[in-house]
Amino acid sequence: MLVLLVALPFLVAACLLAGRRLGRGAAAWLAGAGPLGGLGLLALLTPDVLARQVPSMSMAWIPQVGLDLSLRLDGLAWMFALMVLAIGGLVVMYARYYLGEREDVPKFYAYLLLFMGAMLGMVVAGNLLLLAVFWELTSISSFLLIGFWGHQREAREGARMALTITGAGGLALLGGVLLIGEVVGSFELDAVLAAGDAIRAAPSYPAILGLVLLAIFTKSAQFPFHFWLPHAMAAPTPVSAYLHSATMVKAGVFLLARLHPVLSGTDAFFYAVSAIGATTMLVGAWFAIFQHDLKGLLAYSTISHLGLITLLFGLSTPLAVVAGLFHILNHATFKASLFMAAGIIDHETGTRDMRLLGNLRRHLPWTSALAIVATLAMAGIPLLNGFLSKEMFFAEAIDVGGSDGMRFAMTLAAFMAGVFGVAYSLRFVHDTFLTRSEPRVDGVIHEPPRFMKIPVEVLVVLCLAVGVAPAFTIAPVLDAAVHGVLGDAAPRYSLALWHGVNMPLLMSLGGVVGGALLYFGLRRLFDLHAMVRQARGRAVFRAQALLLLAFARRLTFRLTDGSLQRSLWWVWVTLLGVALAPAAVPILGTLAEADGQPMPAIGWVLWSLLVAGTLASVALHRRRIVALVVVGAVGLGVSLCFVFLSAPDLALTQLLVEMVTIVLMLLALNYLPQESVRTDGNLRRLRDGLLAGVAGLGVAALAYGVMTLPQDTVAGELLARSVPEGYGRNVVNVILVDFRGFDTLGEITVFGVAGLVVHALLRRARLHPDAAPAAPPERLPMPSHLVHLLFPLAIAVSVYLFLRGHNAPGGGFIAGLVLAIPLVLQYVLLGSQYVESRLGFDYARCIGLGLLIALATGIAPMVGGYSFLTSGHAEPHVPLVGAVPLASAAAFDFGVYLVVFGGAMLMLSMMGTVKPPRAKRPVERSR
Repeated sequence: MLVLLVALPFLVAACLLAGRRLGRGAAAWLAGAGPLGGLGLLALLTPDVLARQVPSMSMAWIPQVGLDLSLRLDGLAWMFALMVLAIGGLVVMYARYYLGEREDVPKFYAYLLLFMGAMLGMVVAGNLLLLAVFWELTSISSFLLIGFWGHQREAREGARMALTITGAGGLALLGGVLLIGEVVGSFELDAVLAAGDAIRAAPSYPAILGLVLLAIFTKSAQFPFHFWLPHAMAAPTPVSAYLHSATMVKAGVFLLARLHPVLSGTDAFFYAVSAIGATTMLVGAWFAIFQHDLKGLLAYSTISHLGLITLLFGLSTPLAVVAGLFHILNHATFKASLFMAAGIIDHETGTRDMRLLGNLRRHLPWTSALAIVATLAMAGIPLLNGFLSKEMFFAEAIDVGGSDGMRFAMTLAAFMAGVFGVAYSLRFVHDTFLTRSEPRVDGVIHEPPRFMKIPVEVLVVLCLAVGVAPAFTIAPVLDAAVHGVLGDAAPRYSLALWHGVNMPLLMSLGGVVGGALLYFGLRRLFDLHAMVRQARGRAVFRAQALLLLAFARRLTFRLTDGSLQRSLWWVWVTLLGVALAPAAVPILGTLAEADGQPMPAIGWVLWSLLVAGTLASVALHRRRIVALVVVGAVGLGVSLCFVFLSAPDLALTQLLVEMVTIVLMLLALNYLPQESVRTDGNLRRLRDGLLAGVAGLGVAALAYGVMTLPQDTVAGELLARSVPEGYGRNVVNVILVDFRGFDTLGEITVFGVAGLVVHALLRRARLHPDAAPAAPPERLPMPSHLVHLLFPLAIAVSVYLFLRGHNAPGGGFIAGLVLAIPLVLQYVLLGSQYVESRLGFDYARCIGLGLLIALATGIAPMVGGYSFLTSGHAEPHVPLVGAVPLASAAAFDFGVYLVVFGGAMLMLSMMGTVKPPRAKRPVERSR
């Protein structure tokens, strides 16, 4: 159920992307199945969680690096999963009526479900590396959501800013997780939580603390990284409501709560977290007072409340942790309802600017009532949920440990936060609903559709229910979360409404009075509508980005001036430096210890042909067609060398690659001069010759070192394991599709992407307005009917090579190239229009299908508890045939087959159909 709980949003998102033509209602119902189904699964697991048990599962994923698919659902994870799913379901309903008719609703819901799945995966992750993976996925999915309205500059800029800041924090988190794993010896969360003393005593604890806190502060918009959150308001309001209440920014405080037993208990943790939390709390609250945009005010208030939660966890007392978890729940309910109310106002009036609004209580009476109640909860007014957690916060601020100065500073910061919170809450209510001036907007203002208000009503009722009867509503949820963080150290606490007349109550009353005096005093002394306060972080961020771009532009112009030769020269120099420098000492040592073996006469003949072909290609390089023929001869010589060295697979692969490459280069020569430009200057020739010599000698030394290695290398191990573990006698193919199948999956992905990129680039050249019309294919020495006969023969050979590849020379790569060659000949002889009209191949889809098959072959074993890409074998008995050996690696090899064929043909077919540019006539100047 845990796997299904995490996978369900991703599966629904995939269905939404596949059904892009769904209507708004159908897309909303399908999207709602994700959170509703998740809530159903969570309900089945709830009895175990409330009984203080921890449902968990673990499956090997990449055990070599300690990354396992481990999931665990303790009380903390259960509380956050409940928030993510419940508020996510309400947001899905709300978005159904918020989004316009022209919006791509299925894509929006797919992004939203992707975000939901990433958050669920993060909170239930039982492995820190897995948590880091989902952490980064939340950054990527939030980037897609914030930039959903990509036609708006603010949306693009806000999405880039959020991805940059939170992505940098994700890198810091990865570094901290790796250091934790080095100290503990495991990345499993159970082992990490049990090793708190060892981590705090480790010499790397300051680095661990700094890196993890950097990730937390960037994700939860803590000072000085808070500036990205207000600019994320360019997202649609359903995104803002979800991002600010239950996801994204709550990811940081979740991680703070998750690792609190491990990182807390030191002065460094106390002062760093408390100071940053208090600063963020006050800065966010102060800036919120001077915002004119409804969502801008709510964004800065979110920053303030996140600072409050961070401060509570920084205090580190058990009751402070309880207060922090309680406020996470309360903030999620009233903030989600407030953002949805702001979205309704924007939806019905066309603006969120409070300077243009006012007296909305007359036009939107029900929405106004809901928004006012939620705002009072945010301000911490009695009989609402925000009041209870604020009381607990005041109590912990008063009782903080340390010196008298520290206690006074924390008490003052808490009181000022209460004053500022009431002030910006009054601004939200007064300027929007209670002023006498009518809203200056076009059109008639009326209440939204009934179902658009239901999510707001549900959340406001929760605010009231928790505020009036916390012991019967929120107590079990909070108790489970507290035990998920503190375990047996969980303290006794009371959620009663009345604790008598005490200092926290007096601070609350003082905050209400002080906030009212501050707001109305500012209104009387200043024109609040003419004042605005914005975080300066955006300006600093933009200045740094511009400086970085200017530096990159200047460096680019210094390194390259548009010359392809110069760019290739820099690439080769860099490649040689990176590749040969670390291997220079081992290669020289191998050459010194190698025992030379006598080369037979045939070896000297082949070596002489290779040297002669190489020298001839250098001497004839200006005559490009002749040089290309010589290069083909060199490739043929290499193939013969592989035959001589008893490597038929490599020989066949090299031969086929050489054929396809020569055809590709011949097509490319159509757009180049017949002769290369002569190079002037001895210095340049000397430079190029030196570079070529170093590269050639380095590769030769590397090849010689490898060929003269002792016989007891990894090759013997692969030979011994090929049949019993890979179920194949062709060791080369077994290595590609089994032992190193993950490498092959990456390689075919790169190959497929390269084919798509070449297709995209050449397609633009094909459609260029200056392109000349396609000329009819010239008659070549080969008759056209012979090409028709070659194609079915090539299909038969290709299938034969594919089927025998696991036990004899062949395989998917070779078979794909064999199938491509006769098609290339048809393109050359008959023309692209004739071939495509007859055969109708969609090479791009062929690439996609091959990648999906290869990926599915790798994922399928994981269902049975095996590692990724584990091979299976069976020998079913077929009547009249006997036992037929079957290996699951053949399905993976079939994916390779499709990707190689589709990628090669996508590039070759486009290269053959691009029209060369017209020769422009010189323009005569008029006298």
